[in-house]
Amino acid sequence: MTETYLTFEIKDFENKLDHLIDQFHRVENENRSLKLKQDTLIQEKTELLEKVALARTQVEAMMNRLKAMEDGS
Repeated sequence: MTETYLTFEIKDFENKLDHLIDQFHRVENENRSLKLKQDTLIQEKTELLEKVALARTQVEAMMNRLKAMEDGS
């Protein structure tokens, strides 16, 4: 192998390595972004479940009051 060939191989390897590092950083950033989005969605889900539970309680209370009014008439 000649010195020129080895230099070419080293440069090719460096380019491939740089490309892999760039890909890694893109995936790392995307992963970070997706985790933040997931955390936000989990929080929103929790809040919505709490609202649904509250609404359910309120509807049940209204139904009980209506039933009581119906039974009282």
